[in-house]
Amino acid sequence: MTKRLDKRKFMLLAIEEMKKSVSEPRQDKSNPNVGAVLVSPNGKLIDSAHRGEMRHGDHAEYTLLERKHRNADVTGNYLFATLEPCAPGARKHPKLGCAERIVNARIKKVWIGIEDPDPTVDRKGIQYLLDQGVKVEMFDEDLQEIIINENRSFLSQAKKRALIGNSNKLAALSPLEEVIPNATLDEFSLDALRLYISRANLRVSEDSQEFRSLLEWQQLIQFDSKLKKYRPTGLGILLFGKNPSHRFPQAVFKIEARHGTDEPELHDFSDALVLIPDKIEEWLKRTLSSTISRKGFARTTSYSYPTEVLREATMNALVHRDYDISGAKSYFEIHDETIIVKSPGLPVAPISLKDLQAFKAPSLSRNPKIMAVFSRMGFVEERGIGMLEMKSLPEKHQLPKPEVSWHAPFLIIKFPRNDVFLESSIETSTFKKLNEEERLGIIFLRNVGETSKGGYAKHFNFNDKKAQRHLSKFLTLNLVKTKGNGPTTTYLFKPARKK
Repeated sequence: MTKRLDKRKFMLLAIEEMKKSVSEPRQDKSNPNVGAVLVSPNGKLIDSAHRGEMRHGDHAEYTLLERKHRNADVTGNYLFATLEPCAPGARKHPKLGCAERIVNARIKKVWIGIEDPDPTVDRKGIQYLLDQGVKVEMFDEDLQEIIINENRSFLSQAKKRALIGNSNKLAALSPLEEVIPNATLDEFSLDALRLYISRANLRVSEDSQEFRSLLEWQQLIQFDSKLKKYRPTGLGILLFGKNPSHRFPQAVFKIEARHGTDEPELHDFSDALVLIPDKIEEWLKRTLSSTISRKGFARTTSYSYPTEVLREATMNALVHRDYDISGAKSYFEIHDETIIVKSPGLPVAPISLKDLQAFKAPSLSRNPKIMAVFSRMGFVEERGIGMLEMKSLPEKHQLPKPEVSWHAPFLIIKFPRNDVFLESSIETSTFKKLNEEERLGIIFLRNVGETSKGGYAKHFNFNDKKAQRHLSKFLTLNLVKTKGNGPTTTYLFKPARKK
């Protein structure tokens, strides 16, 4: 039954419903635009609703389930909602959160547009649904962008609320949100705190009560009323601790660089998380082989692999890894053939490994509080897994797509290098017959899988004659095969088997 469901159709319908949302008559807070659609398992539309449809402030899910279908049995049906349903405890008693209403209605599966960054929700609504046995998927990535654009004001304010925290005690996503027994603020690194203050433009001093209140709201420290002093949480130690690995052995980022038969260069980064990005970037620029270009007036350095892509991968490993897996460290390995980043933990539900492998993973944060700090510091620009740079490799850098795999407990991202990738894919004698442009052409064909002569020419800005010359040579060398005839002919990548 599920296979016949046109998921995209109902995602779009929920978005159209979202655009009908009625703003509340208040000036102090922007409200989200939210649409919700109720669907039967065989793909029949039951009903839809939007925020404020029947009364100012009423949530779309509440309107749909409680006001329109209170007396109906909706057991086993599906729900499409453009925003993460509010979590238990997010609404003032005796009001229920929308996630609770969905569970009480016995909805079987929910598709969610984007997570709600408000600190009263922030993936807790999704987690509650999953914990209660409700299946969850996210909207397609391109549709998430539409929802984000429609809710710019709300999301901006919600992210600010996430920075200053929430005084209510809500369900924890991780034990690391709890205070660490016997820990004190003396375990915090002044360098880490000062870097956070500087990069986040907080305009406070590290020893001020204002700053401590901020950290408390972010659940990075807690006030011990018995001892009359602040104590760090696990997240606080990870982000700002002098030696986080003393408390959490998994909080180490290990780097290994091997060049030919030389002894490998090894380095462990066990600093506060906020200090690691700059240190890794500095290490990469120093370690990766580079060439000096003197084109134009400025002398620039070109590295053997685009550092912004590797930076994206390391940010994923720092921000989105599973820190609850005790003892499992993150690894960055540089080899002559590939560059490999390994981070503990499968993608956070409901994102799947297949989503990552297809580079179509929707936006969702595993560690929203770590994400909030890194975002405010400018280390990451978006919520979620941040794969934009990795997706851009074929078009922007003419490099092969990364390979994503899982080998428990690690998510592995492998970046093949150009010439090494080609030499491992085709015969050495054939590889030597290709010039630099032709090698980039084969990389392009491998990435797209199939293209027409016109598509090939357009990608490289070649004329038809040059494009045909390349493709004919690839045919002669048995690197591609054709499909169709005449103007409809397409070319498919066909690597020769290595002997």
